[in-house]
Amino acid sequence: MNFSLEQLLAFITVYEQLSFSKAAVKLNKHRTTIGQVITNLEDQLAISLFERIGRSVEPTEDGHLLYRYAKQTIEQARVFDKIALSLSYGGLERIVIAYPSFIPHQALYLIRQQLIQDFPTLKVEFIVRDRTTIKQGIVDGSIHFGLVNIYESTAMHSMDSTFLGHVEFIPYVKTGGELAKMDKSLIYSSLQTERQLMLKSLVDEGLGEKFTLSANNEHVDQLALVIKMIKEGIGWALLPRALSESQFSIDGISPLKLDTMLEGMKLPISLWCPHAKNIKEIKNSIVKAIQEHVKTYQQ
Repeated sequence: MNFSLEQLLAFITVYEQLSFSKAAVKLNKHRTTIGQVITNLEDQLAISLFERIGRSVEPTEDGHLLYRYAKQTIEQARVFDKIALSLSYGGLERIVIAYPSFIPHQALYLIRQQLIQDFPTLKVEFIVRDRTTIKQGIVDGSIHFGLVNIYESTAMHSMDSTFLGHVEFIPYVKTGGELAKMDKSLIYSSLQTERQLMLKSLVDEGLGEKFTLSANNEHVDQLALVIKMIKEGIGWALLPRALSESQFSIDGISPLKLDTMLEGMKLPISLWCPHAKNIKEIKNSIVKAIQEHVKTYQQ
């Protein structure tokens, strides 16, 4: 059966926009053109993909079924295009690595250290961004690598994705403070009433409910500021367990061990980047650094 990528892209866009007009705007086409492309595709497939309801449309049962396959086909075509283009590119002089604020700084330090060793002249920029912004940046080329929380992430994309492991979060309190001295049987109930400092990046990525233990909570944008506030006894927070490891331990804050929490809350993390020949070795270097980071706090 002969159908074009243009037809599949039109189908996907109409499906997602639920409108011929909105799809036309997004694809920079005339509405009539989009309508005709869909009609031709329906004729070729001998099925109806949409039910026309006034100015809007609703996918048929067949349309719902075919959407995922059409999406995968388009994403694979984009991968092919990116790889083909990358074959003619030389090495990079500068890269941008984006990450959410809850990524432990020691992991970032080890990445930079490994890149210095493997690519001494490479310039590296680290920026804090959320998952949606990272994805868009990789698509438009402004971001080369992203450390991304993939908790409950099911979206299809054309990026290279490598699962790195989990970031485990446990409660941290002021060293020597009241919570640190409290009887273990009372700590959990106290955490539910004491001020909880929450990293805003967790909330922005839809994890607020998962990470909220206390109704008395405040959002803070920067990991360093959360740590400072804990040191000053302003509140407690769920932070990466790796912060307490000996090589990178932080004075003034201490992890709590709770009988009601045999292990901390875990977030799966992946490394996202484009499918491109000119960044393959850099990607391998970053993955190697993360593996060293995992070994550091497992010892």
